[in-house]
Amino acid sequence: MSVSPNLRLLTASLLLLTCAWTSLSVQLCPPCGNTTVPYPLSTSPTCGDQSYKIRCDAAAGSLLFDTLNNSYPIASISPSAQRLVVRPSSFVSSNSCVTSDITHQGIQLNESLPFNVTSSNTILYLNCTNTLLRSPLNCTSSSLCHTYANNTNAVGSCQKAPICCTFRAGGSSTSYVIRVRDSGCSAYTSFVNLDPVLPVNRWPEPGVEIQWVGPREPLCSAQSDCDGKSVCGSDPVQNGVRRCICNSGFTWDPVSGFCVDGEFFCLVYVIGTSIPPHMLCMCK
Repeated sequence: MSVSPNLRLLTASLLLLTCAWTSLSVQLCPPCGNTTVPYPLSTSPTCGDQSYKIRCDAAAGSLLFDTLNNSYPIASISPSAQRLVVRPSSFVSSNSCVTSDITHQGIQLNESLPFNVTSSNTILYLNCTNTLLRSPLNCTSSSLCHTYANNTNAVGSCQKAPICCTFRAGGSSTSYVIRVRDSGCSAYTSFVNLDPVLPVNRWPEPGVEIQWVGPREPLCSAQSDCDGKSVCGSDPVQNGVRRCICNSGFTWDPVSGFCVDGEFFCLVYVIGTSIPPHMLCMCK
């Protein structure tokens, strides 16, 4: 096996990456069935951050996201992007253009919690009344919602409803609410990162993407609540609150829940001509 010149050049390549010297100051939640529960999400009072509560259905081995008055199954979680996707409610029946959460007036998030609906969602409102024609939503005959209704057998009954509307979520009025009601629209669905050019049969599964704000350092009442890389001290923002503040030289990482520091370097090298290239990573 010959070694290309480009590969030989890699023998001198150093890649500076981040090395996290970590010590756990938060209690991570156990998996729910086969699904990992990343920090800061919490499924019990003894793990995660209590401002980021979700629910584990132990019998089904699946996670649920609770809104003010309903629950939705969690389809996926991206901890690095601090986002999760829930499945919107199904239709009451194949003969009606009504989603089952109309009794709860759709998705309503608690504005005091660190979750909100993202602008990656394309929301399709179906079976709407004339009042929606006075809204800023796209309720024209060429609106994407008509394309969906006319090409999806599961919502065939929505074809009979002449008014439907499309919009991108995430504005001031839709950051916490996707509303369905008899006096507005009685059904909806949502698609994350939808490419409207694609035919409907190539659209992704319906989903509503929700993001969370990165958590602050963990609360503490004594030094024993913190790890060796942090100290239980007064919160510089909230009076009367104590948190595990990272020591000098360390930085709070809201994704992992650690105080982190350090660097490591990686050296890609070649041994002879018959052994594949290797990478050696060492902390400084």
